[in-house]
Amino acid sequence: MSGRDLSPLGRFGFGVAGAAVAGIGAGLSWLAGLVAAFALLGTPLFAIMGGSAELAWLTHAEAEYRHLRFIAPTVLDAHFSDSPILVTIPLFTFVGYMLAEARTPDRLVAAARAVLGWLPGGLAIVAVVASAVFTLLTGGSGVTIIAIGGLLYPALRKQGYSEDFSLGLVTTGGSVGLLLPYSLPLLIFALVAHVDFVKAFKAVIIPGLLVIILLAIYSAVVGIREKVQRDPPRLDAIVNSLWELKWELLIPVILILGLGTGMASIDESAGLVAAYTLVVEFFVYRDLSWKKDLPRIAMNAMSMAGAIILILAMANALMNFVVDQRIPNQLLDLMLQAGIERRFEFLIVMNIFLLILGMIMEGFSAIFVAVPLILPFVADLGMRLPEEAMSPFQLGMIFILNLELAYCMPPLGLNLFIASFRFNRPVASLYRVVLPFAGILLFALVLVSYIPWISDVAIEGDIAALKAQAEMDGLPPRDAWMLECVQGDPNDPKPCSVEDRKRWGEPAPSEVPPTDTATVAPSEDCNPDFGDCPPAGAATAVEEECNPDFGACPPAGKKAAVEEECNPDFGACPPAGAKTGPLPEECNPDFGPCPTPDAGAAP
Repeated sequence: MSGRDLSPLGRFGFGVAGAAVAGIGAGLSWLAGLVAAFALLGTPLFAIMGGSAELAWLTHAEAEYRHLRFIAPTVLDAHFSDSPILVTIPLFTFVGYMLAEARTPDRLVAAARAVLGWLPGGLAIVAVVASAVFTLLTGGSGVTIIAIGGLLYPALRKQGYSEDFSLGLVTTGGSVGLLLPYSLPLLIFALVAHVDFVKAFKAVIIPGLLVIILLAIYSAVVGIREKVQRDPPRLDAIVNSLWELKWELLIPVILILGLGTGMASIDESAGLVAAYTLVVEFFVYRDLSWKKDLPRIAMNAMSMAGAIILILAMANALMNFVVDQRIPNQLLDLMLQAGIERRFEFLIVMNIFLLILGMIMEGFSAIFVAVPLILPFVADLGMRLPEEAMSPFQLGMIFILNLELAYCMPPLGLNLFIASFRFNRPVASLYRVVLPFAGILLFALVLVSYIPWISDVAIEGDIAALKAQAEMDGLPPRDAWMLECVQGDPNDPKPCSVEDRKRWGEPAPSEVPPTDTATVAPSEDCNPDFGDCPPAGAATAVEEECNPDFGACPPAGKKAAVEEECNPDFGACPPAGAKTGPLPEECNPDFGPCPTPDAGAAP
């Protein structure tokens, strides 16, 4: 197709895209421009990330790093390759596909309508709750729009709700369940940010309920304003619909019992849920055929799960180069130079960045790319100004809420394109109808961003319990610090409050003397990460390290005599201080008899 075959709008779009690629190439590098060009041409995301990582290492400034093997370390690292999340993702995806293919949406909508339909705006509230629950079970907002939205949109219109409100509700409702326990984006954030996922599941309850309640209140207001007829409450309908749904209602119960009691880990709980769902849908409800449906569902689910894991692996490989080049530290320096030193300033910039990133990038990839870039600044902010510290749970809630908002935000929100396809509407016609719902999500984002209590209240008891246990043990409450504020190094947690810093030897930020790197340089072999370094030229006595776990250490300043190590597992050791003769040549009985200690060995 030639340029003459394109419409003026198409030619303008290609011109803007070409200018953007040229600008990226000129302003950053030819590599960035090439990546942008491939992205605009529709290259798969995993290929863009993996190819970018390969090109980045092969064009490294230092020749010894120009090898593809440097892609592998973080991908094969135990934190990623041994993570239970990599097993949990395919199992949860399989559960979601089974529920979407069965008659679960019908049973869920019927039960929610029987329980909530009598309220003002009852059917709209049913849409909010049913969409949230189904997104939680399936892990995808698109599946929810197609399944739940397809059921509820005609019912909303039939009951008297306006077309704009009905379309906006089912389009937005697809992403509400992302901010609930056991959602896949929350699992991914916990994996990347080194957060305890069980604690993350507890912390997300209040923010998730906040979003659902805000949308339910708006639905009730619209129902009253538009004088929509309500369904009368009927006890028999409530009981019958809940009884019909009883087997699927046990799915979250299995998860809660398995994780809450500690009887099963997250991947084991996911396996139990997958096996249970398979039995229920294929043999109890018999909505699905063992021979006809199972191979197709399994293939589709594993294809989706494999794509997610492949994207995560390639994003992790790219992050290896990003960390090697200290790009997060460079961004931190740029933000500090721009005068962004307070939390409210940083939150404004971060929310705008995450919103744009969430519209142009798939959700899991957005988390994997953005979290390593943002964590260093949040950790540095908390270390410099304790009153500005943020917990990892608050940061996670902000991330997920931005994803929810980005999914339905014009002009590039993913939900807009899915709803356009499902309800046969132009994408541009959905921009206006989703704005009220986007405004509600934006309001919730502001509340979560500037009121830490919303995200932290559910885990305050865990923090207090960890501090009490550490107090009994006489140890620093490092596990509590991991929950209390974002840490720069998860392997070496630092105190979060001024009180803890004073007690455990860390100076308060106001007491840290300014360091003039031009006049005070550490010695060559001194690592400031493990203590203060002496000024340049100062002589330091280097003593051999003594570990009290293996015997008494000599007094400070006294040189300990170093004796040859003797292992009693291989024979009697001489008395302390006794001089031992030369060791005989080692004899291996596997290759012949060994001589007696007094006999000479044959040469």
